[in-house]
Amino acid sequence: MAKEKTVFVCSDCGQAHAKWQGQCDGCGSWNTLSLGKALAVSTGRKSSGGYAGQSAAVQSLSSVSVENRPRWSMGLEEFDRVLGGGLVPGGVVLLGGDPGIGKSTLLLQALAEQIRLAPQASVLYVTGEESVGQVALRAQRLGLDQAALGQIQILAETQLETILATLAVARPRMVVIDSIQTLFSEEIGSAPGSVSQVRETAAALTRWAKSQEAGLFLVGHVTKEGALAGPRVLEHMVDAVLYFEGDPQASYRVVRAIKNRFGTVNELGVFGMTDRGLRAVSNPSALFLSARYQGSDDQSGPVPGSCVLATQEGSRPLLVEVQALVDTARVPNPRRLCVGLDPQRLAMLLAVLHRHAGLACFDQDVYLNAVGGVRITETASDLALLAAVVSSLKNKPLPVGLVVFGELGLAGEVRPSVRGQERLREAARLGFSRALVPAANAPKKPIEGLDVVAVKNLAQALDHLF
Repeated sequence: MAKEKTVFVCSDCGQAHAKWQGQCDGCGSWNTLSLGKALAVSTGRKSSGGYAGQSAAVQSLSSVSVENRPRWSMGLEEFDRVLGGGLVPGGVVLLGGDPGIGKSTLLLQALAEQIRLAPQASVLYVTGEESVGQVALRAQRLGLDQAALGQIQILAETQLETILATLAVARPRMVVIDSIQTLFSEEIGSAPGSVSQVRETAAALTRWAKSQEAGLFLVGHVTKEGALAGPRVLEHMVDAVLYFEGDPQASYRVVRAIKNRFGTVNELGVFGMTDRGLRAVSNPSALFLSARYQGSDDQSGPVPGSCVLATQEGSRPLLVEVQALVDTARVPNPRRLCVGLDPQRLAMLLAVLHRHAGLACFDQDVYLNAVGGVRITETASDLALLAAVVSSLKNKPLPVGLVVFGELGLAGEVRPSVRGQERLREAARLGFSRALVPAANAPKKPIEGLDVVAVKNLAQALDHLF
């Protein structure tokens, strides 16, 4: 028989420790160990070969037959884009985001669209946080098709064993678990939402999805830092991890793929929030640039500190406005504040600006903002960020119709960016007439309507702009 023993489990990564200690050996977090229970390895005797259990048949990789099965479309173009073209049969997707940002709304709409695309399909919505009546009220508010709602099965349950028994009988094509933190198994003594409960319930549901070739969506809570709550092993267990980003008070939402075994990582899907739920935005660049030049005092022309960046999110180029405000510091330590950008990257870029362009900001407060709530992580934004900073510092607006991208090195050189031609074509499509790009990204053939200026270093770029 297996013995039950006491261990100390890390609430961040789930690693077990024989005794309490201040820092977790697995993830390095402090004060995250809590008392729990675990099952020790069975004390039964081993077989004559030295290992317990039976051997399994093996086969060569070339003998495995691979079937070309089409993906399941979710009925929402942007959602399909983030998933890599649709949901793979047997795929498990973990969706996280702030409370009230639209996770349940998106998945309920996806189930209704699934019924519309495949009328004979069976789908199941398992709710552990809301009652059946509350989910029905949301569906009514969204104005979903009544015929589709008649085929969506709903279950209000949090016990894993009951859910698995229901799945064995219903055999749905697609399942939504809202949320994984509310489920519990009777075989585990800890409370729902604990590391062991989240890990084991997710593992059991994942095994079911793989064995039945069914699609599974798990809704996950996030911590105050914005990361998915629970053990990190949960992210390794699933096929795709999606994050809902954006301000809950804004009218649009962004879904980003952090992990995807069957698609592009960092793929971006943009949705607009309406009174009828989420609607896919097919042209997000136009959305993020829609309020450009509409600043204070009804200004209709370019303003200092504003620059359009051609960034790349997954497989799609995206044009985003970057704003900078440089003002005289009133305290000994000037502030460096970034919204949607890396503040450590900003400190490095200001040092490059001082060393290679002779412009000092050590006595200035610098504020940066990526308009629209977009989070920009790629280094190709360096040149656009400094262009906005210098524009605000000199109080001179950048030329009308200008788009900028390029990575800056510590020596002041402008390094090339990936998929530069796609960024330029997107800028030309949206009506931009000028582009400042790295020399290595200069197009070999002229792009109609777009005047491309290629620069090799920061000094050349600033000379051209100012």
